[in-house]
Amino acid sequence: MSQTSVADTLREYLSLLELLDDAYWEASSIHHKDMLYDIISIFSQEVAELNKLSIMDHHYPYEVITEGIRRVVPKLERLDESREDVIQRTQTLTDFRDILSSVLGILEAQLATM
Repeated sequence: MSQTSVADTLREYLSLLELLDDAYWEASSIHHKDMLYDIISIFSQEVAELNKLSIMDHHYPYEVITEGIRRVVPKLERLDESREDVIQRTQTLTDFRDILSSVLGILEAQLATM
């Protein structure tokens, strides 16, 4: 399997961040908001580091930069298991399911090479 490029990874992470932000504002409990905020913070740090790369480097294969992103998979899996309770709007939930599998694929491929 070929590795995902920095540009493709950045696009997927930004899409996920947008959905997580929507889910955060739609969440009805503090517990759910805290869980979403934690995941948003982790991805925001990784995206910030990716944005520091030169645009000329965006065609290179993606490699995990921050330590937090290495530990986010279990959190994403827990969110996926409880997504019906956490994510209230149907559109957000549908979009989340689509993007999550792509993001998990990227992360699991990265963690398998470490």
